[in-house]
Amino acid sequence: MKIIILAGGSGTRLWPLSRKHYPKQFLSLGRQDSFLQTTVRRLRGLSRPEEVVILTNEAYKFSVINQVKAVDPRCARNVLLEPVGRNTAPAIALAVKFFQEKQRAADGEPVFVCPSDHLISPEARFRSFAREAARIAGQGHIVTFGIRPDKPDTGYGYIEKGAKIRDGKNSRDYFRISKFAEKPDLGTAKRYLASGRFFWNSGMFAFTVGTILEEMRKYAPRISGKLDASYEEVLNNFRDMPDISIDYAVMEKSKRSVVLPLDVKWSDVGSWDILYEILPKDKNQNVKIGEIAELDTRNSLILGQNRLIATIGMEDMLIVDTPDALLVSKRGESQKVKNLVGHLRETKKKIAEENITTYRPWGSYTILEEGDRYKIKRIVVAPGEKLSLQLHRKRSEHWVVVKGEAAVTLEKRSIILKENESIFVPLGKKHRLENRKKSSLEIIEVQAGKYLEEDDIVRFDDIYERY
Repeated sequence: MKIIILAGGSGTRLWPLSRKHYPKQFLSLGRQDSFLQTTVRRLRGLSRPEEVVILTNEAYKFSVINQVKAVDPRCARNVLLEPVGRNTAPAIALAVKFFQEKQRAADGEPVFVCPSDHLISPEARFRSFAREAARIAGQGHIVTFGIRPDKPDTGYGYIEKGAKIRDGKNSRDYFRISKFAEKPDLGTAKRYLASGRFFWNSGMFAFTVGTILEEMRKYAPRISGKLDASYEEVLNNFRDMPDISIDYAVMEKSKRSVVLPLDVKWSDVGSWDILYEILPKDKNQNVKIGEIAELDTRNSLILGQNRLIATIGMEDMLIVDTPDALLVSKRGESQKVKNLVGHLRETKKKIAEENITTYRPWGSYTILEEGDRYKIKRIVVAPGEKLSLQLHRKRSEHWVVVKGEAAVTLEKRSIILKENESIFVPLGKKHRLENRKKSSLEIIEVQAGKYLEEDDIVRFDDIYERY
């Protein structure tokens, strides 16, 4: 079985933790693994690691690679980069083309598609459903997993089941699809729940290479017409494909679409309210992550990071604290976070889209403070990694090593800095920072100058090929 993991989304419903530059799939939310890493682990055993393709974009490339490497380095070999965002139908077509051309996948090869930011348990049971979906796909169907709703939720799309299909081999019931329905209002969602005929649309699919290509030729010719070229040409012309989901492009039109009810615990964690529902709670029904001190507080989610969060007399609240933004909301209102972020993009775009910590292929940096003509960062360089050889035209930098050992190149000089040692990097001078040790390097960087944005950089040599 081939596997496609979709990891290019930039959802904002979990702002201020999830933002455009570091979205939900990379978050751990108090757990050891991120959503992406959990997804990779969940799929183990369904295919060989080299048959897993992870679709993302250039902005997330190194975050995906570094996180997946920590789980299984072999799964990080096939990270495909979409040149532009074009939704799930073109993304899936690109991955299928990769399987066809680069891995010689036959028409009968089953393909399983899943997002990278869902929570599912138990995992062994999920894998048994995935294998069943692959078997059903081998009968010529396009399978989508349906989640049986336990409440009238307005945050999901719905699928209405039609007639049961009997193929003589199925161990679980599956059905033809009567219709797909958009996210409903509350009254409609209640009717869907009462009918017993509707499922939540999970966004997971199974099909064979041949079946999906045939259905794309029928119903999505603007996509399939691009697939006759080589993989490299498809990639180069990717921006010419329509921006359309696989549901709209194929699933809603195809007579081969079926729904397989997925009998596991599932959540796409699409809001803070949903996160509250699925996380463990204390005796007062509070979800607490971080250093929390609460008094007479009940039925609330309180998530902190770098500082103590103290509450008194709170009930049914959502409190999410980050170093640069604090969200306070009543429970039941978190679907409006997306609207809030839209407003912030008009007035404070940076805080709406950028995290205070930025991840790079060599490690990360966190902005500690910034003001007129200065910025202070904490820079963490992973073991064995190094920044590009570079210079800045509009700022100078002061570096102080607080942990580890730094190998510094400054023009033609090579300097080793140990803890509590420092160096000044003048404006316009070539320099490089490197960590040659087996533990992380941490430095405090003080920038000074008339312009301090990240585009003031000229690279001369970069092992990550960023020029």
